[in-house]
Amino acid sequence: MIEVMIVEDDPMVREINSKFLKRIEGFNLYKAVSNLEDAKKYVTVKKPDLILLDVYLPKENGIDFLKWIRRQAIGIDVILITADKSMERIREALRYGVVDYLIKPFSFERFKESLMQFKNRYYQFKKYEVMEQNDLDRLITSSSVSQNEDEFAKGLNKYTYRAIWDEIEKSNQEEFTAEYLAEKLGIARVTVRRSLEFMEKENKVDKLVEYGKVGRPQHKYHKI
Repeated sequence: MIEVMIVEDDPMVREINSKFLKRIEGFNLYKAVSNLEDAKKYVTVKKPDLILLDVYLPKENGIDFLKWIRRQAIGIDVILITADKSMERIREALRYGVVDYLIKPFSFERFKESLMQFKNRYYQFKKYEVMEQNDLDRLITSSSVSQNEDEFAKGLNKYTYRAIWDEIEKSNQEEFTAEYLAEKLGIARVTVRRSLEFMEKENKVDKLVEYGKVGRPQHKYHKI
């Protein structure tokens, strides 16, 4: 299980984020705290794998905690959660190595996509001692997803697309269906089908059509 700490001063938001986290397979809430003093204390007791970090705290700033983690050379990944949309804050957060930046308010789907991307990278990095450039590009820059923002605006969400593709990449199954992926990722079947159709056009997957005695034909896919 991936151990997660939530640092959020608003009790309602802290509870919502905790419930969001519990809905995603593979994650465990280690601690949910309201201030940086407690955050530092629990990080010292037990190092979590990931921190969901708010920026604006009473008389405190989450960025200061992020900088403290880096100065202490503590190997923890951070997803920043904030209402701050300023480019200055975003650039600063990226300089200090956040793995994602969620702007309040956000949907559960966007929250889940962020966590699923982190989970996929987390286990890929644990799996390999060395990595080829193509695999590294996919994990770091997502260069295997070549579409631009306009193409994704035509009905595809780039984060959902990447989560689906990452699941296909790590799956041991030779064949899979849209229904299987939808259940595995908690994404609507129609959304998965759209992504698979796009992947088929990119020659990333092949579609097989199986005709049964009754009912509609079943579409199965396999990675090329």
